Amino acid sequence: MRPSTTTTGDRAVPAATPAPVRSGAGRSVALLVLFTVATVIALVGPQAALHGTGEAAAPGAHWVTLLRWLLFAAVSVQVGEVIAAWLARRVPRAPAPLPRGWSTSAALVGALAAMGLALIVAAGNLVPYRLADMDLSDLYRTRDGLLALLSVDAFLVAALLARSRRPAAQALPLAAIAVAEALRAHPTTEDGPLLGSALTLVHFICAALWVGGLLHVLRMVRLWRAWEPAAGAELLARYARGAAGLLIALTVTGVCSTLRRMPPGTVLDQLTSTAYGRTLLVKLLLVAVASVLALCARRRLRHAADPLTACTPARFEVLTLGLTVAVTALLTALPVPIRW
Repeated sequence: MRPSTTTTGDRAVPAATPAPVRSGAGRSVALLVLFTVATVIALVGPQAALHGTGEAAAPGAHWVTLLRWLLFAAVSVQVGEVIAAWLARRVPRAPAPLPRGWSTSAALVGALAAMGLALIVAAGNLVPYRLADMDLSDLYRTRDGLLALLSVDAFLVAALLARSRRPAAQALPLAAIAVAEALRAHPTTEDGPLLGSALTLVHFICAALWVGGLLHVLRMVRLWRAWEPAAGAELLARYARGAAGLLIALTVTGVCSTLRRMPPGTVLDQLTSTAYGRTLLVKLLLVAVASVLALCARRRLRHAADPLTACTPARFEVLTLGLTVAVTALLTALPVPIRW
């Protein structure tokens, strides 16, 4: 039996104890598997992608991949929590309870990952094994060093804001991290660095909204299922409508970025003959799988007798997107294809 509620404004406040929510053991196992697979991608991905291409691996590529995956995942978790809370406030009769926040923990993980990347920059883009390997003054003298420090500071500010009365304010330091990553990915020596940075910035933000937004929307739906299932279905539907636009933006910016690095006449060859191309192909396949799962979830939302059955494909979508983030991190550690 559904618990009774009282209404305050446009939010339904529970007036009775809800039915117990199912154990989170399955979710914990899924997250553990995701973390394990992502770690394996980071540790063996560079060697596997470079095998037989004749390209040289950058020193410490596996560490860069792992740290950047943690950084990307941290941003996604924080951005997703902000956007999910924003969507929840617009759902009529939404229950008052919200899931426990993950933003503070994610920000601290992101700060540690950003610090690790900053130390690599201080060691001349090599993995430091002792203090003498690093020149910390380089962090203040070089463009990459300043961008690395900006990310560290922004994560720490986001962690503080996540504990404040206005947690949505952490969107500002998160935007600074996105800008820093976009600028880092396109050094001033390349052709049209500002255009490349703009494409990367839009791609980065849309990806974080898709991955993190879906994660936290599913957490809310799971919590609300005992209070007000209709509100959970409405929240998921609102997210799905926005996700369609995110997918379009991701596709456009991804195609444009690819064509900037692989001219049209060389794309097919470089997708199989270069490490960057092979990894990009894996990323495209994962995005395609996630898109199919998203369509399945949307179909269930519209046509199923119980719209919340859409959560099943949506959960697999989150896991697929988590792997996509790991593969994206691997892309950042591989040599960029030579323009022919």
